[in-house]
Amino acid sequence: MNIQLNQLIPIPLKEKILQGSSDIWNNNVVISKGDYLKIVAPSGTGKTTLTHILWKLRTDYTGEVQYDGCNINGINAQVMASFRQQKLSVIFQDLRLFGHLTAIENIELSRIKSATPGVGAHEVLEMAETLGVSHILNQKANTCSYGEQQRVAIIRSLVQPFEILVMDEPFSHLDENNTLKAAGLIEKVCKQNNAGFVLMDLDEDSYFEYTHSLKL
Repeated sequence: MNIQLNQLIPIPLKEKILQGSSDIWNNNVVISKGDYLKIVAPSGTGKTTLTHILWKLRTDYTGEVQYDGCNINGINAQVMASFRQQKLSVIFQDLRLFGHLTAIENIELSRIKSATPGVGAHEVLEMAETLGVSHILNQKANTCSYGEQQRVAIIRSLVQPFEILVMDEPFSHLDENNTLKAAGLIEKVCKQNNAGFVLMDLDEDSYFEYTHSLKL
């Protein structure tokens, strides 16, 4: 899979973008499945906006977003669902867990919705052990700490098939030790899937060997 951004400008950010400089907005950018792309994005520059545009949650922009050469605004709901289940995974900044479901139920919803499951149930438990959340798997998500929820959301994003993983501040509520564990797991699964990722965060970091870094 590749994602191409052609002269993309979110309408709410138009004046700010035209006055500043960005490697993403109002440029032509291609994101391919082998990329480990870091997007450095200070507050207010549109990390969450870009995440939502890439996931087709919002369309208030000029320019074009393409999946494998197809404008996503011309993709119907069934085809879009297939991309989301097979080729594109995401970690939202606000996590979007179902609070009334347990942590494991949130993870399993993502795992079983795909026609070709990405990992088996035993691998989910191994991921939970790696990230230190085994003990909260049967708790309702809204009773877990935000750091625990963030680790659950990371696992949820990794259990389905994907070629590109989009991450919006995925480690914001994790300490250094848990961040390193989460980064290691993400890299392991990306390598298993021959996949790449886009990681958007406030500053540069050394958690991965990025293929390139861009400024939002």
